[in-house]
Amino acid sequence: MVNVTIFEKMLTITNHTLEKLEMLLKTAGYRVRYEKGNFKTGACMLLNSRVIVVNKFANLESKIAAVAELARTLEIDYNLLDDKQAAFLHQLKQTTLQL
Repeated sequence: MVNVTIFEKMLTITNHTLEKLEMLLKTAGYRVRYEKGNFKTGACMLLNSRVIVVNKFANLESKIAAVAELARTLEIDYNLLDDKQAAFLHQLKQTTLQL
């Protein structure tokens, strides 16, 4: 379960937030897919293939937490992002999500 106090300060639990994260990753060259599976973390990256697979049966909060955590850990070139996306990524990387 996500520590809601830290999580809510950074990310609201809405479809818009998930779409922002997806667009950030897409702009950075990653592809986000929703598939069924037994993902303990809600998402995974397929062997450095730039494809991120998210458990489509996870709840919205879990999807956002999993995608945000992957976005925080990936090496993303800020030059590929627009100013808003770069600021969003910077903010993500500065926040520790406690799972």
